[in-house]
Amino acid sequence: MVFVVPLLLGFLLAAPATLRLDYFHTGSASEERFALDSVVQEGAWPGPPAKTVDTSNLGRYLFEVRDAKSRALLYSRGFASIFGEWETTVEAHHRNRTLHESLRFPAPSVPVKVTIFKRDAKNKFKELWFTEIDPRDRAVDRAAPPANVKVWAVQQNGPSAEKVDLLLIGDGYTAQEMDKWHADARRLTAALFATPPFRERQADFNVWAIDVPADESGVSRPSERVYRRSPVRAAYDAFGSERYVLTFDNQRLREIAAAAPYEFVEIVVNGRKYGGGGIHNLYATVASDNAWTPYVFVHEFGHHFAGLADEYYTSDVAYQAAAARLEPWEPNVTADPARPKWNDLIARGTLRPTPWAKAEFEAYQKDIQARRKKIRAENRPEAEMEALFAEEHAVTTKLLSPLKAVGVYEGAMYEAKGYYRAEADCIMFTRSSQFCSACRRAINNVIDLYTNHAAR
Repeated sequence: MVFVVPLLLGFLLAAPATLRLDYFHTGSASEERFALDSVVQEGAWPGPPAKTVDTSNLGRYLFEVRDAKSRALLYSRGFASIFGEWETTVEAHHRNRTLHESLRFPAPSVPVKVTIFKRDAKNKFKELWFTEIDPRDRAVDRAAPPANVKVWAVQQNGPSAEKVDLLLIGDGYTAQEMDKWHADARRLTAALFATPPFRERQADFNVWAIDVPADESGVSRPSERVYRRSPVRAAYDAFGSERYVLTFDNQRLREIAAAAPYEFVEIVVNGRKYGGGGIHNLYATVASDNAWTPYVFVHEFGHHFAGLADEYYTSDVAYQAAAARLEPWEPNVTADPARPKWNDLIARGTLRPTPWAKAEFEAYQKDIQARRKKIRAENRPEAEMEALFAEEHAVTTKLLSPLKAVGVYEGAMYEAKGYYRAEADCIMFTRSSQFCSACRRAINNVIDLYTNHAAR
């Protein structure tokens, strides 16, 4: 293993190790259970030592690490999970599934109690499961990470304790395609930091990349009968959505990622077909070679990094509609137009809901979605889908760009009515190049949580 980290050497010697708690998450739409798998010791903890408690209120789940004796809170983080998404699908109503998941935290010096909470019907966190861990236990796996993994710095701006550590993993790149992978990693890093507020906060990030050669080029696309045993097993068609790219092999992913310091992970799949995914505090994915790859990278990273909700509502998704209109935990959407999370950003006198060309937009989107389905059903060349998206982008930009005011625009979270977004357009709504004000603030708050900056 090659690990290029000269600047971090002093910090790594002083930082505590990272403990990774692996467990099985089992259930259906109506129940869920947990079971301990293993406890693994990874490399040095990359996070800021003074910011161990999560104050963001993000995530469908939350975990806490407490001193088993004194019950003092040592660490906490909100997160989302594949199980949390799967349980909202039709399949979850008639089938059980088991998924492998992990929690990572700084290794304590004493036995601890680790507890997982989940939001209830009123969006309050309720305890689901706990286990106790003794970091001195012989059963803790202290094996070194795989020797064939090469880690290198895309950009290195300082000690991990003072920076956000983002890890890029290439999936489906053969040994002969490593130069392409390196170029893709640098290109996508540049795309992220060309987008505000990441552009202004670039110095707060370290970006690492891992080389894991694949036996075959590309990843699985089951709807096209294409199958690959790629290194982290990323694949299209998650939950029956042909564009949704996930890996369900959490253990394989974690074993590879353990070679690097990281807090956030982006899996780049080698291929042109439009696709990606993003789950808060788990990982994000993107296809490398589509014309819209830079947009997808930034959009999906917004989900993963800052817990941003999708603001669009005209595209097909795998999830069932919510029965109630609870106030979402996501920072960029609301069910309450009178008191949205970004209320302080709205100018006095702004109408609520804020008028926009909703009917015209929906009529156009109906045609676009029909043409999109036809292209996929007929297995047309990817260039035709890229051209359709370019046409759509030009029309929606012309329609929405005149609407600059921050307000409460109806239509968000896959629902035409009852949920609202902060601005008419945003990266989380269309293929825009800009985040809205609510999204930018949320991103800055997460950057502050993982660096030495004071909370805003």
